[in-house]
Amino acid sequence: MIGSLRGRLTSKLAPQIVVECNGVGYEVETPMSTFLDLPEVGSDLFLYTHLLVREDAQILYGFTTQDERSLFRTLLKVNRVGAKMALGVLSAMTTSDFRRCVEYEDTTSLSKIPGVGKKTAERLIIEMRDRIDAVGHAAGSGATVAVEASARSEAFDALVALGYKAKEVNQLISTLDTEGQSSEDIIRQALRQAAQ
Repeated sequence: MIGSLRGRLTSKLAPQIVVECNGVGYEVETPMSTFLDLPEVGSDLFLYTHLLVREDAQILYGFTTQDERSLFRTLLKVNRVGAKMALGVLSAMTTSDFRRCVEYEDTTSLSKIPGVGKKTAERLIIEMRDRIDAVGHAAGSGATVAVEASARSEAFDALVALGYKAKEVNQLISTLDTEGQSSEDIIRQALRQAAQ
């Protein structure tokens, strides 16, 4: 198993990159979260990796953090979730946002990920419920991963803290246009809507 790569970034063409290590170029598939954080071509690079061996191919996946790799590996264990869908999840949301979706049964947010319909979102929530605690703690050795919570997630947490049920908050927020809004604006809009 190839656990990590340290080398020079020689090519990047989303979602695939090439990392040269001691004269050998490794083709690596990355989620967009990792791809968008990559340095310029020619720069040194370190990635956590996962090697997927199939009958017809050996594919190397690369991640900026151990948390991302851990979530990717956990998603692969879910029934009918392949590497393509797991990359899609990591490309669409942070690991903390995904964890929040599972905790609050937010099928609406998960359904917005390309390739994930309502039934798949429900299956992800059911199957990931018991596994999600392991994600983020798998890094071990006290490694911490700084992840910014989105305004929508902050608003969600605040509304739940105010006493609303998670499903009610999902319904409220799903009807709002949250793009570019601060968490305070989303909370105000949600409270206005709840009062109607």
